[in-house]
Amino acid sequence: MYPIGTPLSHFVIQEQQRNPGATGEFSRLLHHMVLGAKVVANAVGHAGLVDVLGETDGENASGDVQKKLDVYAHDRFVDHLLHSGLIALMGSEEEDHAILVPPDLEKGRYLVTMDPLDGSSNIDCNVSVGTIFSVFDVPDNVDLSDNPDQLLLRKGSDQIAAGYVLYGPSTILCLTTGNGVNAFTLDSQVGEFFLTHPDIRIPERGRIYAINEGNTSAWERWTADYIASLKGTDNGCGMPYTHRYVGSLVADAHRTLLYGGIFLYPGDRNNPRGKLRTLYEAFPMAFLTEQAGGAATDGHQRILDLTPTELHERIPLVLGSRLDVEDAARFLMEAV
Repeated sequence: MYPIGTPLSHFVIQEQQRNPGATGEFSRLLHHMVLGAKVVANAVGHAGLVDVLGETDGENASGDVQKKLDVYAHDRFVDHLLHSGLIALMGSEEEDHAILVPPDLEKGRYLVTMDPLDGSSNIDCNVSVGTIFSVFDVPDNVDLSDNPDQLLLRKGSDQIAAGYVLYGPSTILCLTTGNGVNAFTLDSQVGEFFLTHPDIRIPERGRIYAINEGNTSAWERWTADYIASLKGTDNGCGMPYTHRYVGSLVADAHRTLLYGGIFLYPGDRNNPRGKLRTLYEAFPMAFLTEQAGGAATDGHQRILDLTPTELHERIPLVLGSRLDVEDAARFLMEAV
């Protein structure tokens, strides 16, 4: 375990030295990701003072109305990563198709998928938002020009790294490379992230649940029965759970990682497949949750065992403390 206060730059170098086969390429990729996060964090911090609030005239690939900050964050990350010389291909929630590296730029060995600004509907009222990302290796001997969309449809367990950046009262980068989860907080005066949450371990069971109760009328029976059990005493804690729901996945997942409990965005009668995206949201959050000792499922299968069939596929998502997730899955299976 690294000591609190370790600079992210030192952490990355030391992790690289622990891997005899490391080339330094991933360290450089992370540097470009962090640079993009700092630029976006600065824009979020000045929202209202500069023209990044409000909506654009367009929609993203998932049919959501784009906020100005959605477009700004997307453009900044794409620019930094494509010019890094480390990217072979990118996928963004804001784009219909895979993003190719221009012919005049150097290509690398990594695939990156991301939601550049999660929870952007909250930005105009100054509620926490975030960036979510996954990193994959490029398969050997592939032609990147041959159906690039298909190349991004990887199994969840193929991720070699995942993380999120939470833009809130402070800016926090939470990262896993498959060896646990660590979170770093940005000191904006120094311009560096420092380790503040080493080796995050989610409690085996929590007492907080997060779900959009505005969808109650459309819930399937198992969801209603499970949430009712959390509000009573017939549950693993023997006492009522507390409800907390921000509506930004990054904020809700971050709280769940630290405090335990469960986050649910299940399918319902209006959206049988849920609303979160498999590739851009569910995969990275599931990887982080499992690396912290928790669990993530669509109710039937472990999230990381799945392979999406399209770039903007949606999926039900239940993640959090292992025992809480097991309880929720049991309610669903008993209802089948």
